[in-house]
Amino acid sequence: MRVFVPGFTQAASSWSDVAARLDGDQRLLDVPPDRDFVNTAHALDAGPAEYVGYSMGGRLCLQLALDHPRSVRRLVLVSASPGIADDDARAARRAADEELARAAEREGVETFLRRWLGQPMFATLPAERAGLRERVRANTVESLAHQLRALGQGTQPSNWDRLGELSMPVVLVVGALDGKYVEIARSMHDVIARSRVVVVDGAGHACHLERPDELAHVIASS
Repeated sequence: MRVFVPGFTQAASSWSDVAARLDGDQRLLDVPPDRDFVNTAHALDAGPAEYVGYSMGGRLCLQLALDHPRSVRRLVLVSASPGIADDDARAARRAADEELARAAEREGVETFLRRWLGQPMFATLPAERAGLRERVRANTVESLAHQLRALGQGTQPSNWDRLGELSMPVVLVVGALDGKYVEIARSMHDVIARSRVVVVDGAGHACHLERPDELAHVIASS
């Protein structure tokens, strides 16, 4: 079985194009509501499976793999990180996410999502691939604010020091145009024994939406 977990603002169906290109039993999960980071990760446990997560979903899948390693046969992390190691940087990110949560509460779902997708990190994501309508339907002000406050990198524990615990195969997928996450993936690869980095040419942060064919091929062939 293969389990897919979406990123911030996304629904499970954001993985549909990738999953449709793969054989076997595929489960597309939404991120459970109203839990802290660790308990949200544990709630994703669907039993022994391959877990594929994008961005926030990847951080959650990584937490699950560290805490419940018998449930994770293989881990595919797309544009994901182990969190922020530096205490001051983590506090600054927590404050920034709080400001975003307040913005969502002021602006409402659609205005916030349009601004979120307008960030430079999504500059290479075509509008028709971004799934704005789907995101609007999948979110509420409350769900956006909760994920920013409870599931952001400022709140989650840093797992950099635990990466050496991973014994399952790990595939670290990043878009070639997403320089920050290319560096993160390579740093993770240096300390995860059974890992490899796959860089998707011509793609940015949301490479699962930009290049579903390539990502499906990576998942199927790894």
